[in-house]
Amino acid sequence: MDESVKQELEQVQEIYNLVVEFFVTYSFQIVGAIIILLLGLWVASKVSNWSLALMQRHNLDITLSRFVASCVKILIIAMVAVVALGKLGISVTPLLAMIGAVGLGAGLAVQGLLSNYSAGLTIVLTRPYVVGDTISVQGVTGQVKEVHLSHTLLTNEDGVEISIPNKHVVGEIIHNSHANTLAEVSIDIAYSADPEHACNLLKSTLVKFSDEICQEPAPQVGIEAFGESGITLGIRIWLPTERYYDLLYKANLAMFNALKAEGIEIPFPQREVRLLNTVPAA
Repeated sequence: MDESVKQELEQVQEIYNLVVEFFVTYSFQIVGAIIILLLGLWVASKVSNWSLALMQRHNLDITLSRFVASCVKILIIAMVAVVALGKLGISVTPLLAMIGAVGLGAGLAVQGLLSNYSAGLTIVLTRPYVVGDTISVQGVTGQVKEVHLSHTLLTNEDGVEISIPNKHVVGEIIHNSHANTLAEVSIDIAYSADPEHACNLLKSTLVKFSDEICQEPAPQVGIEAFGESGITLGIRIWLPTERYYDLLYKANLAMFNALKAEGIEIPFPQREVRLLNTVPAA
């Protein structure tokens, strides 16, 4: 047999012996560590869900509840990881020192990500908004669906999801209308119509939607302006954000039909033009 082939076979045999010796020596430790890790993940998930359900039963804020539940899960997983590493005979102290050194360098490289997390923690603790609120920030409007440490997830009636990094939320001007959105509608009526009667008619029409349209604050109807073609009536109503356009279209149709049924004219834009007689030149 060729000498080089013989040496390669001997090396393979040595590697095989090392692998067998390793598994014979540490197989129970490895199996034990895997069992501890799997059991720990299961316990962490159960305890996290239990703590979340407990806080929800006591009507705690959903954002804060989810944050606490996530922290509990991470803490349990970290404790289980330390126990599993100890089962394998790995000292945790040098590992923690290495993680600290790596974390320092990584922290400088991911400052933007860390700023998002710190801003998310600020949002969770100060709670300028919670899940279900309608907010406007950075020119974006939507209903808060989820609040994470890194970002806030908004959605609208169409199901479109908008993700805003939390560092763009903290320190900015936030408009929070909670679960509702203000709708402002303008309707013109003829100058020959009675504006007081028209306002009362529109108010009574909106009352019919009392089970869908917010009545606190109550809908507002009044004279908004005096236009060239008619009197402009302004209507301000608060609508649930999750059904904003659906209810707005229903309210507009109901108000139009009410004015039409009472014979109140909605005028077309018109302009009066006068021709002056001119004396022809001699």
